[in-house]
Amino acid sequence: MIFEYRCLACWSLIWVSCIGADGVISAEEANPNARAADSRVSWQAQVVENARIMSRVKWSPVASGMPKRGGYFEKGVEYTGVPYSSVKSVGRYVGYDIFLKTFLAAVENPRSVLYTENLRGKVSNAECYYGKVCSSYTSYALQCGIWYVSRLHGPPHRNGVRVVDSPSAQTAEVGDVIYTPPATAGGGSHVELITGFTRDADGKVTHVRVEDSWPQTTRNNNRSVKNFNSHVRARGRQLLRITDLDAWREGNRAESFLFPNYREDSASPEINRVLLLDLGDWVPYHKGQDVKFNIMDRDDQGVKALVVKRGETVVETINRPGKGVIELSFSTCGDYTAHCVMDDDSLSQVCEFAVCDLDFTMPVDAIALGETWEIDIDSENMDVIIVYFKSDANSYEEHNVFVSDQERQAGKVVIPADMLQGKGKLQVWLIGENRYGRLKKRRDAVVE
Repeated sequence: MIFEYRCLACWSLIWVSCIGADGVISAEEANPNARAADSRVSWQAQVVENARIMSRVKWSPVASGMPKRGGYFEKGVEYTGVPYSSVKSVGRYVGYDIFLKTFLAAVENPRSVLYTENLRGKVSNAECYYGKVCSSYTSYALQCGIWYVSRLHGPPHRNGVRVVDSPSAQTAEVGDVIYTPPATAGGGSHVELITGFTRDADGKVTHVRVEDSWPQTTRNNNRSVKNFNSHVRARGRQLLRITDLDAWREGNRAESFLFPNYREDSASPEINRVLLLDLGDWVPYHKGQDVKFNIMDRDDQGVKALVVKRGETVVETINRPGKGVIELSFSTCGDYTAHCVMDDDSLSQVCEFAVCDLDFTMPVDAIALGETWEIDIDSENMDVIIVYFKSDANSYEEHNVFVSDQERQAGKVVIPADMLQGKGKLQVWLIGENRYGRLKKRRDAVVE
């Protein structure tokens, strides 16, 4: 008999016979070599569910001009999985900086940043303003509060993980990570996630399902045993097994933050047909940043007025706006809504957004290696949650300092003397979080 697991809301497992949508009979088990119930089954099953939120979503561009590697996504063509784009501090990562539904709303707005912004040539390894990369894909699946870059997934950089000896289809398990090291010094690395196994009627593994984020969206490869074994043993790859998820994540746990929000990301959103924002919907803006309202009125009901509120207070009313884009900016932080009054006096669905302030200063001209130093932080309508460090000289030198309530109240974060290990240019990102998403502010420093 052929079986497949499904993770339910209670994280229990049921076993049913199933033929997949691709016509392949699947038998995806938490452990292909044993069905012994243990504490690993729940988180492994949940990892697969999380990964597939991002890899199975379907969407179709409503306009031309949405950039991808080597060109543009085609208008009207259905794609599966979120776009690949290493947006860094400039764009926004789907699942971490924004809801998945924010991306889907932006897809439906032909005047959104997905069509008007192109990061190609501005940000390395990036094109689309919203996107995901291999490390943010696996980290999202593994319930991290912020991504771990691919080269920091395994030992000695993480606890609670080991390299599997003699990697093969027979020794692999769901939840294992395939790590591909850089081909050259300073080159890129890669991670993939094992999400399932296919067995024949005799219970023998015939295929291993491997999923990852890769240009142009996500990949869903059902590799034969021969193909998988060849793949996992080539290019110095390692098969990584997380033996203790909490130890592997350390303080970087999704449940400690508002994002990722798996409940919202797995729900089916109702996208506004009358009005959308240039950033989509359900999204934060920086204080003073232009908010571009696109009145689309797709069903040609006629728009009598555009109304913008901060809380319950009306802050802007524009009568007879017609179809098209209206730009406004807001100097007062808060959570806002916008809706249209239609010609029949009915009200459209609201768009929701936040206006937030986020800033920091580093009260040193240069950072002295091996010494404690401080960052002064400031925010409004947003909690500062993480200070992220990335060395331009050493690709393994990436660190997160998680900001405590006490530090937020004091407006100051102390950086430990032993955190940084090398000299050179350093990127410092301040990351803040609101119920609608995250904002990032970057400044550069020099470690001497």
